[in-house]
Amino acid sequence: MWKVSPSQPVSLCYTTGMNDWLIKKFVSNPTAIQDPEVRRAYGKMAGLIGIVCNLLLAAGKGLAGLASGSVSITADALNNLSDASSNIVSLLGFKLAGKPADPEHPYGHARYEYLAGLVVAFFIMLIGYELGRDSILKVLEPEPVLFSWLNMAILLVSILVKLWMMGFNHKIGRLINSETLIATAIDSRNDVLTTSAVLVAALISHFAKLELDAWMGLAVAAFVLYSGIDLIKDTLSPLLGEAPDPALVTHIHDKVMTYPGILGLHDLMVHDYGPGHRFASVHVEMAAEEDILMSHEVIDDIEQDFLKEDGLHLVVHLDPIVTHDPEVVAVRSWLDQAVKDLDPTVSVHDVRLVKGKQHSNLIFDVVRPPDLAWSSSELKAELKRLVKGHYPNYRSVITVDENYTPLGPPTGE
Repeated sequence: MWKVSPSQPVSLCYTTGMNDWLIKKFVSNPTAIQDPEVRRAYGKMAGLIGIVCNLLLAAGKGLAGLASGSVSITADALNNLSDASSNIVSLLGFKLAGKPADPEHPYGHARYEYLAGLVVAFFIMLIGYELGRDSILKVLEPEPVLFSWLNMAILLVSILVKLWMMGFNHKIGRLINSETLIATAIDSRNDVLTTSAVLVAALISHFAKLELDAWMGLAVAAFVLYSGIDLIKDTLSPLLGEAPDPALVTHIHDKVMTYPGILGLHDLMVHDYGPGHRFASVHVEMAAEEDILMSHEVIDDIEQDFLKEDGLHLVVHLDPIVTHDPEVVAVRSWLDQAVKDLDPTVSVHDVRLVKGKQHSNLIFDVVRPPDLAWSSSELKAELKRLVKGHYPNYRSVITVDENYTPLGPPTGE
């Protein structure tokens, strides 16, 4: 299954010819992918092209199916007609997603695009159901299918057109990070497979005298239904709040760590309100002994650079880390290693030592991965036991954080 990358390079890596001409015709300033207007222009272009191509294919296959009496060719024509309807939904999705934020929706309306992708997936399933029903009826009551080389030519042209549409929508979808266009590309791939199956079945039926039309239609229906279910899962996932792409998490971590004074980062959260509307927050560790105004200036630079260069609204929280107290440094080093020995996927941060006459409080946060066998209370109890065994005069004050990123939170401690 194709996946949408969190950040695509701003370049047009298409082959010359039709694609370049279409982009120049429909999109002004095509490399400004972060611009919502440019993004909508790409979506509008892909939707209009899809409508025109699918209506022409539906008309050609519909005439061929009616003339030959082939249920599979007729169903393939209905599939293209449904694809045209899906393209209209995609166009509407891009239009609604471009609505500006309002008091009721301060994060914008970009998730309309995910809803459009979901509707496309339901269209695919509906076609699969209709095709399956017609094929079962044809299996029960078979009828002769008239063979025509003109029909075969129509099917072959349809395959070639859908191959181009698959590649075109996939490239545009990846370029502008659109789940809707990726779903459309997958639907075009399905059309290539289904039409190829119909073509092969017609040739076998004609030369081998085997009536495979209805059975091939049934097999195609099962494949289309499976693809529709798969697409529903993919389009529902971001609406339900899926984990951010590991590549995006790595990019955020590596970029933040390039700024002066950053010792580590943790508690990264990414919220997706639709393409071009991602919001994130992260805690960064900086030396407590440094000038607070200088540290704050670095944080401002990080937030502004991410918004300008990545289109990501990033909020950075500063966690001061004591670096000049030998006892605190030693305790932090021991604790970090002890936790890694316990489980490599667990990490600690915000380690502080509050000293007293009779005892000292060791305060820290621990990140618990969602697949860890221990519960939060069990992990906390085990860490308290480890601290008590190594530092009898320390009392542990532990906060257990859940890991909301697909990668273990890197730390500079």
